[in-house]
Amino acid sequence: MAMLTVRNLDDDLKGRLRLRAGGHGHSMEEEVRQILREALVVEREQDGLGSRVHTRILALTGGGELTLPARSAPRPAPDFGADGQ
Repeated sequence: MAMLTVRNLDDDLKGRLRLRAGGHGHSMEEEVRQILREALVVEREQDGLGSRVHTRILALTGGGELTLPARSAPRPAPDFGADGQ
């Protein structure tokens, strides 16, 4: 396991970290490990391009369904005649 030292941490931040760790019932060191795990797991589990586009479109449309235009009848198949032309 690697070791990490954090220097020049604000006293206020250290105090809030201590309170948060106490609230979760573990040490400040474990709290920092939990925070780092949560922050970095999100990066590994990013959605693919299609999911990100889908999420973006849902946000732009307010999550509603898009209206599709009415379909028309398909055009008839070409008639090449008996000789294939």
